[in-house]
Amino acid sequence: MTDPTSPPSRRAMLTAALVGGTAAAATLAGAPGAQALPALQPGGKKQFTLTVLGTTDLHNNVFNWDYFKDTAYADAAGNKIGIAQAATLIKAMRAERGAQGTLTIDAGDTIQGTPLAYYFAKIRPISVSVTHPMALAMNAVGYDAVGLGNHEFNYGIPLLRTWEKQLDFPLLGANVHDAVTGERAFTPYVLKRVKTDNGWLTVGLVGFVTPGCALWDRDNVQGKLDFNGIVEEARIVIPQMKAAGADVVIVSSHSGATPGSSYGDALPFPENASTQLAEEVPGIDAILVGHAHVEIPERFVRNRATGKQVLLTEPLKWGMRVAVMDLQLAKEKGQWSVTSASSHLLDAKTVEADPAVVRAVQAGHDATVAYVNEVIGTSTAPLSTATACWEDSAAIDAINYVQASTIKAELAGGTAAGLPVLSIAAAFSRAVDVKAGPLTIRDVAGLYIFDNTLLSIKVTGAQVKAYLEWSAQYFKPVSSATARAADVTNAGTAMAPNGTPDYNYDVVYGLDAPLTYDIDLARPVGGRIVNLSYGGEALRADQEFAMAINNYRQSGGGNFPAVKTAPVLSNSQQEIRQRIIDYVVDNGTLDAALFSRNDWRLVVNGQPLTVTP
Repeated sequence: MTDPTSPPSRRAMLTAALVGGTAAAATLAGAPGAQALPALQPGGKKQFTLTVLGTTDLHNNVFNWDYFKDTAYADAAGNKIGIAQAATLIKAMRAERGAQGTLTIDAGDTIQGTPLAYYFAKIRPISVSVTHPMALAMNAVGYDAVGLGNHEFNYGIPLLRTWEKQLDFPLLGANVHDAVTGERAFTPYVLKRVKTDNGWLTVGLVGFVTPGCALWDRDNVQGKLDFNGIVEEARIVIPQMKAAGADVVIVSSHSGATPGSSYGDALPFPENASTQLAEEVPGIDAILVGHAHVEIPERFVRNRATGKQVLLTEPLKWGMRVAVMDLQLAKEKGQWSVTSASSHLLDAKTVEADPAVVRAVQAGHDATVAYVNEVIGTSTAPLSTATACWEDSAAIDAINYVQASTIKAELAGGTAAGLPVLSIAAAFSRAVDVKAGPLTIRDVAGLYIFDNTLLSIKVTGAQVKAYLEWSAQYFKPVSSATARAADVTNAGTAMAPNGTPDYNYDVVYGLDAPLTYDIDLARPVGGRIVNLSYGGEALRADQEFAMAINNYRQSGGGNFPAVKTAPVLSNSQQEIRQRIIDYVVDNGTLDAALFSRNDWRLVVNGQPLTVTP
């Protein structure tokens, strides 16, 4: 491919990038394009093909770069990440299909997730004179609309509004309302006029975000924004779009396709409602799904009221894939209708980064790389999470120690000063591998990759036991003395039928004295925690503790028991990652001798379990 702009070379590039979809190969092999279809088909129906391109869960990945490892991103599947990669595919598809019949949208979680995002939120905050890298990148791509994701609220509403103003296209969130006035707080939908050889086609683009925002970012949104259920809001807004002239309705839904809620019944609306949306609300033609970070090349869901098949697709995450939705339309008696639809995904690892996006964000990327490579102290021991999901880990102990020490200091001198302190933490990734020796900001950022904030709650010994039992659902039942990690971790549950994610397995750590326990995987769920002791004595149900916890967990993420209603003792709303950085800066050393202990273990019928990779 010497000239990727020429049709044969471009088509070869796109064919090489194909992922799934029943019509994918035929679609590119024939290169139909809107303009390639006959304007008039037998029976007198006028035809048109609308192509909608989609990305989701970019999480502020612009370049194919791992800021935590200071090198190009790499995983076992050979994926490449970043909107710069996706942009190459988007622009090639526009050229292939015809720009006039192609729209580009995103399904949210855009401005959080990498040190690049943190840098432009906390170190050099965006303003009238500082443009967000995702505004620069998405404007360079030329999106038609982007939907809100739950992580858009992580850095507060003012930063979100600043980013919104910097976009050349609307930010959609139909189910987000002003808590005071009840009015919609964001643009609910936009109507795009598409010129065809048979008159104008009006395409409605509407965005919905999972109502879990109300829990996960409660401190940022409470009293300011309300989040209606997606299906409930869609029943209102879809008819409004139709009345406004929408011939076709495309949804950006930041809500997974597999029903369920990580927060249980803490909210009256489900977290993952995209399938329910397709089933229950008439008038929707296709849904770009986000939030779940899974790959859905093509799926059809039957609407119960009309019998119509609604197209769903989800392009994984981080710019790894681009969704291509092709909708065949017919115009009869002045009315357009969708006669068939198909979708497929394009794989970003097959192309090079788009130069325009690279140029737009290069300076911000370089500044972030310099920032995260600043040395702030030393670690006396390696900190790895490779085995942290099945054995006690110094890396998780380090997080818990800093969290608990911070809370201990915050409570000093107050009414809760006498409470012994516990802390919870989970392995967000099994890829953390911090070497002993100099510690940089990126080392610490890699240890704690999310922007969660720290608070403390009051809990009893009985509640600690219940918390640990809930956490232990993460493990599959085991009867042998040796088992592979895949046969031990990520058990499916009613809340997580596809497997409990690593970040929902919490370790509980004691600061003032060790909290020790065994998890017996030969026992049934709910009765796995044995030999639970605090300071060498059996934990009493009425003992009281201060527990250091992150805002995601305390507000309902993972639906852990008691924590949502437990009394809050402190809430400085400071990011845990920054707290760890501050600790290292203040002390100069992350000394494993202070915090690393073997306080918990997996057993089978009381005997230690050996877990192999």
